[in-house]
Amino acid sequence: MKRLAAILVLGMMMMTSLSAAVPPSDDKKFEELAAQYIEQSLKLNPEGATILGDHRFDSQLTDRSAAAFKRILQYNRETLSKLNAFKPERLSAVNRVDYRILQASAEAAIFDIETIRDYEWNPLSYNIGGALFSLVARDFAPLKNRLQSVKERLKGIPTVVAQAKTNLKNPPKIYTETAISQNKGNIGLVKEELNEFLKDVPELKAEFAPLQEAAAKSLEEYGIWLEKDLLPRSNRDFRIGDANFRKKLRYSLESDLTKEEVLKRAETELVKTTDELYATALPLYKKFFPAVTEEAKLKDKKHVIKSVLDKLAETRPNNDTIVPMAQKSLANCTEFVRKNNLMTVPTEPLKIIVMPEFQRGFSVAYCESPGALEKNGETFYAISPTPKDWTAGRVESFFKEYNQYMVENLTVHEAMPGHYLQLVQSNKFTAPTKVRAIFQSGIFAEGWATYTEQLMVEKGYGGPEVKMQQLKMRLRLIINSIIDQKIHTAGMTEKEAMDLMMNQGFQEDGEAAGKWRRACLSSGQLSTYFVGNIEINEIRKAYEAKHGTGDMKKMHDTMMSFGTIAPKYVKELMGL
Repeated sequence: MKRLAAILVLGMMMMTSLSAAVPPSDDKKFEELAAQYIEQSLKLNPEGATILGDHRFDSQLTDRSAAAFKRILQYNRETLSKLNAFKPERLSAVNRVDYRILQASAEAAIFDIETIRDYEWNPLSYNIGGALFSLVARDFAPLKNRLQSVKERLKGIPTVVAQAKTNLKNPPKIYTETAISQNKGNIGLVKEELNEFLKDVPELKAEFAPLQEAAAKSLEEYGIWLEKDLLPRSNRDFRIGDANFRKKLRYSLESDLTKEEVLKRAETELVKTTDELYATALPLYKKFFPAVTEEAKLKDKKHVIKSVLDKLAETRPNNDTIVPMAQKSLANCTEFVRKNNLMTVPTEPLKIIVMPEFQRGFSVAYCESPGALEKNGETFYAISPTPKDWTAGRVESFFKEYNQYMVENLTVHEAMPGHYLQLVQSNKFTAPTKVRAIFQSGIFAEGWATYTEQLMVEKGYGGPEVKMQQLKMRLRLIINSIIDQKIHTAGMTEKEAMDLMMNQGFQEDGEAAGKWRRACLSSGQLSTYFVGNIEINEIRKAYEAKHGTGDMKKMHDTMMSFGTIAPKYVKELMGL
């Protein structure tokens, strides 16, 4: 027995020795590098960490100093160098995808800081409203604890304001104008909206009062500086130019389509979708206007489409009724998805809210799911009322655009079975690294949401009335990609863009004006809808060619099961 014990001990010692001599696998090395990169990224961006659901840094604001951006640049360079030393073919299938995502993310960060350098000209990047709102909006911890973090972030606001004044040189005028508007919302958030939460924790009011006063004063002084100092010297062209647009498009899309291919396909789809919209509108036109029998009018595509859209727009909400209307639409959509067995319906909560004032001026609606690192939490479907300074005519135009049938389609896109459903499913994905949780693909998210609009009307949701709005929205996403690149690379003017949106996209003046502003305030992002839609539809086409058309639920659940990654990776992982 002693001899046997000695042999066993010797064998164990030899195995331990051999194990120590074996170097870590490539997968292990990559996973360690990814973990280091993500940890450093969260530390360098505490506001982003809060949104993602990592609450270790909730008391801090992100450092926006020039020195901080240099540190981020250097760290991404070092990480990219280490990544380039790997042989991706030696990694597991899951890690190979995460490797490419991480590599693209590091390259994009380097490009943004080194070439785009928007911290020097984009005042919107100094908006601290989200840093405060993200702490009070979600019940991830007792309110008192969250307010303690708000208190610390209030203390840091003067520093962010000082960094903005130091870094901002010559912004585009439209950026500064938007920052002025959003800053007023931030002041209201600090002075008034936080008090609504303090009512539930009255013992903190005395501590908060001087901090709110100081933060509000700092933001008020910042607002004066934006108006009196920065605005007069905001003369930069908001267009980023052809070379930068090409690179940004590659990073934002993670697609193999070139700028020219995107434009060519968009212009082809514009004609095709207009024809389909006319075919849908004609029976409705004959129903709404039975007295009109002239052949010339019946064959006039723009007349027929516009007449039907105008008729449908007569049933519309207002600032008081748009949220209840969206709530009703959500219930309708959810029941339809279940009844038609289109995909698994999640049970996680979804709350429809009025978009906070400090976030307005960029988009009409958005869906915000709990952060990928958040253990629990609600998803918000936010809808923006019209700005307070709009004229009555502009308000009417807005709600003609967002009429009852458009709200139905918007709810499909933002909530069910669009962003809300897909993001909830995405957050359930697990892998050896957190890469997919942190660096999510906008092209898949928007491609999925626009695809579900098609899917719902394909199955009959809302009848021809909602299909009219879906096809109009399809025209919008097509035109989005056209104006995105033509504005930033071909000098498209506001008049030209407005003409395209209103005359060929049938958009109301208010919607088109808002989209012009959004196109000026972003580059590359508006193309994600169209390109994503193309690539999601191509996944479905390839899947059905291989497996048939019998089980849509399985197909859709599988498409969403890999996290929010670029469609080309989904197609690869599905063996298509």
